[in-house]
Amino acid sequence: MTLDRSSMRRFARHASCRCVGWLAFCLATWLSVSVTHAHPRAVGAPQTQPVAIVNATIHVVSQPTLDKGTLLFDNGKVVAVGTEVALPPDTLQIDGAGKHVYPGLFCAVGQLGLTEINSIRATKDAAEAGEFNPNAKAQVAVNPDSELIPVTRANGVLLTLSSPTGGRIAGMSAVMQLDGWTWEDMTVRSPAAMHINWPVGERRGNRSGDALKSLREFFEDARRYQRARAASETVPIDVRLDAMLPVLKGEVPVIVEADRRSQIEAAVAFAAEYQLNLIVRGGYDAESCAPLLRERHVPVIVPAVYRLPQRRHDPVDAAYTLPARLHQAGLEFCIGGDERFDASNLRNLPYHAATAVAYGLPEEEAIKALTLYPAQILGVADRVGSLEIGKHATLIVTDGSPLDTETATLLAFVQGRRVDLGSRHTDLAKKYEEKYRQLNGVEKQEAEKVNQP
Repeated sequence: MTLDRSSMRRFARHASCRCVGWLAFCLATWLSVSVTHAHPRAVGAPQTQPVAIVNATIHVVSQPTLDKGTLLFDNGKVVAVGTEVALPPDTLQIDGAGKHVYPGLFCAVGQLGLTEINSIRATKDAAEAGEFNPNAKAQVAVNPDSELIPVTRANGVLLTLSSPTGGRIAGMSAVMQLDGWTWEDMTVRSPAAMHINWPVGERRGNRSGDALKSLREFFEDARRYQRARAASETVPIDVRLDAMLPVLKGEVPVIVEADRRSQIEAAVAFAAEYQLNLIVRGGYDAESCAPLLRERHVPVIVPAVYRLPQRRHDPVDAAYTLPARLHQAGLEFCIGGDERFDASNLRNLPYHAATAVAYGLPEEEAIKALTLYPAQILGVADRVGSLEIGKHATLIVTDGSPLDTETATLLAFVQGRRVDLGSRHTDLAKKYEEKYRQLNGVEKQEAEKVNQP
């Protein structure tokens, strides 16, 4: 059979379409199996009796550390902490000899629960279309069945700030606890902050100026809307501008993504003009703005310690020493674990702080930068961040400092509920342990057969 050129082209197109369709089917099937299915770990059951961790080293964080202390919690809250604590008769006692008790680690950045696999668009739900989305709420998109959540909390991280990205105003973030059946169960505070991606100066053109102008116009629109709504409730509700009202009132802080000194200074001036409660995320040049940030009481979220220098003449360890320099400058700050593939690597949060310790940050400050300080900065220190009486019993039990890579998280509790520390990583470890156990058994049997007379 002979094909002319037009027939060959039709045949090629048909084959190409079938190939693309087959690939799409395979990809969809793989996604349905590996992504959309829930992980098999159940949510921790509510606390039914008092629990006491006795004879352990209790790191209260906001107070001196207690050696051979006791921590008692009931109904999801810390009831007592000290070296001499009277326990109720029905208390479940956990022997903490040789163990350490810390508040659950708190990662103040990231898209955990919003992003599963960076290279697959269908699993990314952190950004809305458009430039101005103050009404976008990150917590409603959090997937409580994400496979990354068990992996992260297995390393002691029990709290995170789920943050939107994209556009000039990305939306509202929420403080989430890493255990719950639904996003409502997981939400600790919402909204926690509104996120603005501050314009970066361009070498050519005036794109930065145009972006700042449009941002200012949006805030002016929000002010006019605020005055109109205050004057008459008959004014139609605009969902975007309505979401700006708690920001303009100072009830919800604004987290500005800014690293350069010019960005930070411009953001501080903008916040002063509109009377905003400002938080800087990034802060690479924050040390050079220290007097201004101290005067304005602006805290800094260091998104990651594992970063490259931003300028060719910067020291190679500039990012590693940043937390120590902020501490020496008297600035309020916390440390995050945001990396290029941040959702899957938030588990490395304590090691960012450990590197900061190696480059000059006191270890006690590093622990606070992972627990108490992010809670204070994000307005939830009345509930989490330390092991004080009345706060949530969100804590971890370890066999050493969480900054040490050899330390294991032995137990974890979220509001008094014991959390399953299993994950896909531990599942695979058990699988291949069994593989080599079987292989070793077969080799042993074969060796015995050879040695038989």
